[in-house]
Amino acid sequence: YKAVSAQIREVFEEHTSLVEPVALDEAYLDVTENLKGLSSATEVARDVRATILARTGLVASAGVSYNKFLAKVASDHMKPDALFVITPAMGSAFVEALPIGQFRGVGPATEAKMKRLDILTGADLKARSLEELRAVFGSAADYYYGVARGIDERPVWAHRERKSIGAETTFAEDTTDYAELIERLTPLIDKVWSVATTKAVVARTVTLKLKFSDFAQITRARSFSAAVLNRAALAEISASLLRGAYPLRRSVRLIGVALSSLTPNSDECPQQLGLAI
Repeated sequence: YKAVSAQIREVFEEHTSLVEPVALDEAYLDVTENLKGLSSATEVARDVRATILARTGLVASAGVSYNKFLAKVASDHMKPDALFVITPAMGSAFVEALPIGQFRGVGPATEAKMKRLDILTGADLKARSLEELRAVFGSAADYYYGVARGIDERPVWAHRERKSIGAETTFAEDTTDYAELIERLTPLIDKVWSVATTKAVVARTVTLKLKFSDFAQITRARSFSAAVLNRAALAEISASLLRGAYPLRRSVRLIGVALSSLTPNSDECPQQLGLAI
């Protein structure tokens, strides 16, 4: 499933660099400027669907509109194999006729609450003032008020914040030997540091993971006020965490290391950690 998802993501990125994944099989695309020079968003959607079918044998539904809310509604409108367009001229009337349960961001609990308030359609939601909605739905009221009028100003976020970078490996034979565990840890440190360097991020937390022969697992972590500056520091911290896990209660079948509390790397930032641990 992940492999096919990666193929589909490649198709998206051939058309635009502004891709916001929502799930393995769903994403928002901003095609205001598409990479193939196609004449309209609808033509882009047709080409995306045709390319996905040709490469994977899978059908795909596409929704085209002038904002994220309506594009999602359009995508769901005629699933599983369809292309539906909601134009600016259609937007207001389409939303007014839409059952409230089909609004993105209205889950079962919120739908039930709205129905108790006789809010059954977009038109019913549109009839409520912002003050009325805020009294019942709090901070979500502004979103409901806007989308009831076909307004959604959220941009397509092409890069979501990455929360951690990690790598792990499972052994063919379990072991308790410290030197062997360090040897197995070394390529994982190389991999994690390489990804962090490529992504231009630094971390303030290092976590070591151990899974034992009985499948129980533990983690050992250390956080710092300053960022880990280099691979040597990461290696020393990881080794220190492993030493702290001894004596081991069982033999180890898996080891892993991860970086978290990530921030963009800045060569000008003095708050970075070398080997002062």
